[in-house]
Amino acid sequence: MILENIATGNFLERPNRFTVTFESGRIIDNAHLRDPGRLKELLLPKANLLLRPAQNPTKRKTKYDVIAVKSEGIWVLINSGFHSDLASELIKSGIISELSNYRVEKREYTYGKSRIDFFLTKTLEKGKTSPEKDDKMLLEVKGCTLVEDGHAKFPDAPTVRGKKHLEELIKAKKEGMNSAVLFLIPRNDAQIFSPNWEMDPEFSTTLKQAEKDKVLIFAYSFSVDYQKNQLELNPLNRVPINVNP
Repeated sequence: MILENIATGNFLERPNRFTVTFESGRIIDNAHLRDPGRLKELLLPKANLLLRPAQNPTKRKTKYDVIAVKSEGIWVLINSGFHSDLASELIKSGIISELSNYRVEKREYTYGKSRIDFFLTKTLEKGKTSPEKDDKMLLEVKGCTLVEDGHAKFPDAPTVRGKKHLEELIKAKKEGMNSAVLFLIPRNDAQIFSPNWEMDPEFSTTLKQAEKDKVLIFAYSFSVDYQKNQLELNPLNRVPINVNP
């Protein structure tokens, strides 16, 4: 994925959950932050930011979107608006072997009381005219920006909604449909992934139960490269998973 027309700035403050104040040269302005996490380890004073002009500025209070932040020498994507497209590219590429026979049937699929990111169907085998229940898969996508000494952890703030999504995936699996959760790590320094037991033990316990109930769990890191007003994101590595405390 390539993002163009990228500008730079420096972080000043986060006046609310969805707004960042930045400076660029002599200009001080606000930008929209599309990431529900706390990001305390990333949004440090004077941290370098990548920003992009808003796609629909007439309908917005802010003229820019925050795209990425530089942390300890690497760029980290902090805009969840790109997660769905990154996941779609992974699915289509066949990089994740367990998903290589699936295609995207629908995004934002309603199941139970939740909206699940993807509804996938398997490529039909010869002789089949319609998919059976076990040819279908629900796939939920989560973005993970917190990495400490190579250890990626999710979430960085308690997430009741995330726990609910996992419960829906467990239910779907028990009802005969395949289900999976994909953790996108939009940075290049993750060596292992686990749930953040200290931050959210309820989500972590539910993820461990999901693994026990045969819900597939994947984690994938990305390279995030910035050059000449352009940001490029590419799949890097499948990251090993440990759901235990």
